[in-house]
Amino acid sequence: MHRSLIASLALVLSLGTSRALAADTYKIDSEHSVVIYRVTHFNVGNAYGRFNDPTGTVMYDKADPSKTQFTFEVKTDNVDTDNEKRDAHLKSPDFFDAKQYPVISFKSTSVKAEGDTLQVTGDLDLHGVKKSITFPIKKTGETDTGKMGYRTGWEAEVDLKRSDFGMTGMKGAIGDDVHLVISFEAVKS
Repeated sequence: MHRSLIASLALVLSLGTSRALAADTYKIDSEHSVVIYRVTHFNVGNAYGRFNDPTGTVMYDKADPSKTQFTFEVKTDNVDTDNEKRDAHLKSPDFFDAKQYPVISFKSTSVKAEGDTLQVTGDLDLHGVKKSITFPIKKTGETDTGKMGYRTGWEAEVDLKRSDFGMTGMKGAIGDDVHLVISFEAVKS
């Protein structure tokens, strides 16, 4: 009886450990990741830009995607339109106010699997305003690259209104609707 109790306890402990280890932790590789945005300009054309060097983590649980977590950050000072004068204006209080709000961050609060897509809900903190948003994210790939480590790739498209985050500079000239494409690779820790 004593042996069966010990064996049962060992089994329970090993199951608990395997469940705790089910989620793999990945660190976002800034060199292979980008946030691209599109906004209208005078309702005539689209203006594009990007944020370089995003950071964050993914705790990915293949067995139970609802336990998956995403954190994501990008410095507002990393806005890049390939035009120094425009970039300086975007960093000013008219737009991102990079000195007062140096970081845009996202932290997931729930994840729900829908086929090969995850519906992610979380808190986006932008320009001093924190709002809950929901968007689909899709895994674009996963492989062991050898030298560059075991990687997973993800991509999401998100639509926001900049006025929802108190960004109202140049209303009319610059559209309120912002379309984001967030694409990143993350390396298993």
